[in-house]
Amino acid sequence: MAALIYIVQALLQLCLVAFLLRLLLQWSRADFRNPLARALVQLTNPVIVPLRRLLPAIGRLDTASCVAVIIMGLLLISVPSLLQGFGVPPALPWLRLAAIQIVRIALWTYFYAIIAYALLSMVAPMGYSPFQGLLASLCEPLLRPFRRIIPPLAGLDFSPLWAVILIQAVLILLP
Repeated sequence: MAALIYIVQALLQLCLVAFLLRLLLQWSRADFRNPLARALVQLTNPVIVPLRRLLPAIGRLDTASCVAVIIMGLLLISVPSLLQGFGVPPALPWLRLAAIQIVRIALWTYFYAIIAYALLSMVAPMGYSPFQGLLASLCEPLLRPFRRIIPPLAGLDFSPLWAVILIQAVLILLP
């Protein structure tokens, strides 16, 4: 039973990351002509398109993607509990745990994206790949405030280091 719960949790986390990435890329105004962004859109469209018929966008906020992220967060918390036979958790703790889980996964997503972005900038500084373009559109809005505060030192950009340190501090503070 533990293996089944692990597999279900892993699949739900991957789905949550996919919907969350779609939402974060929309907020950062990423280029959705990028092949990886298109693949992400095609992967999440079976859920997002029907939700868009019910929930129109409010300004720049794609409510369908937000609702999909919330639903996946709620499923991630409740399905393992249901599989263990405990039932659905009470409403307020359930929503609180789902919100914390969504924030935690968003922070870990940014953490790994910034690490990959920094490593790719050192390995292939002038090269371009679809992955590098996607990481740039995802990480640059987060790194820009750090670059204003911390200028490059001897041509080295330390903004990814400080962003990762701040993300880790926030992850430690999360309950």
